[in-house]
Amino acid sequence: MSTTSPPVVVFLHGFLESPEIWSDFAANYFDDCQVLLPALPGYDGQPLADEQDYSLEAAAASVRAELERVGAGQAVLVGHSMGGYVALAFAEKYPGLVAGLGLLHSTALPDTDEDLARRQRNRSFIEEHGVAAFAEEFLQPQFAAEHRESMAHHLALLKSLAAAVPQAVALGGIDAMSQRPDRRPVLEKATYPVLFIAGKEDKAVPPEKTHEESLLPDHCTVLWLANVGHLSFVERPADTRRAVRQLVDAAFDR
Repeated sequence: MSTTSPPVVVFLHGFLESPEIWSDFAANYFDDCQVLLPALPGYDGQPLADEQDYSLEAAAASVRAELERVGAGQAVLVGHSMGGYVALAFAEKYPGLVAGLGLLHSTALPDTDEDLARRQRNRSFIEEHGVAAFAEEFLQPQFAAEHRESMAHHLALLKSLAAAVPQAVALGGIDAMSQRPDRRPVLEKATYPVLFIAGKEDKAVPPEKTHEESLLPDHCTVLWLANVGHLSFVERPADTRRAVRQLVDAAFDR
């Protein structure tokens, strides 16, 4: 798609994260783009509504509202993990607004029975022990084994971001991920370029899932990263940036 206005790129954070995860990643690399770093519902530090909707569809609507607020048209959506689920929900509801779709350690597949059981265990743990205690158990395994000591400072930052997430938001996110539908049809119908970034040591989204889904879109690129778990934007930022940059260029014919 040719355009004279700056390409719009929306980076969507994942579960127990915040827009801050993208600050270093996007800095000085997308200067010719209009970069949006929205906080997903409940992650903005504002008081929570009594009946706040934490569904992926509500999150997608909030992204649509952010695009309207800044007067943006089509955008490339790049989502990490749960942020990818939101991007897929957005693409399902507003396909004409998607110029490109980047899924970092994410999947269009619904939860398996094993996934659902794991999420229920996570939910029970958070209800009993709180978000900060859960982050202590949850985050380190997201790194590849060889990075767990060398990237201790990144782990500490992610733990601090997670600890700031209200319990209601964490529980709402678990429920939203558990209830998401099969969105493979979004990939099958995609008229825009799709990028998958997958860590070969990712336990949350195993490589075989990514391989299966990468065959669905008409125009798809997959970046496989060795010695990477669930956090390529931290573990291999330069490679991840280049892949996202190529997606943006392909989406906007640059």
